[in-house]
Amino acid sequence: MKLSPKKLEILTLVARGFTDKEIAVKLKMSKRTVQTHIYSIITGLNARNRVNAVVMYMHLDPKWKVL
Repeated sequence: MKLSPKKLEILTLVARGFTDKEIAVKLKMSKRTVQTHIYSIITGLNARNRVNAVVMYMHLDPKWKVL
């Protein structure tokens, strides 16, 4: 699954340990919008949760830089 630039940005922040609220503030969007993006990422990757989504995406795109 190829993630949109916005979803990749959100997943990167999730991987760095940001909460939904912190991501929302940083990206100037609502917390609900962030949660919707995260849900879309999780379902798109067939992951169990947000941590599993990060791990799965790391395997799909080894060039992905989290830090």
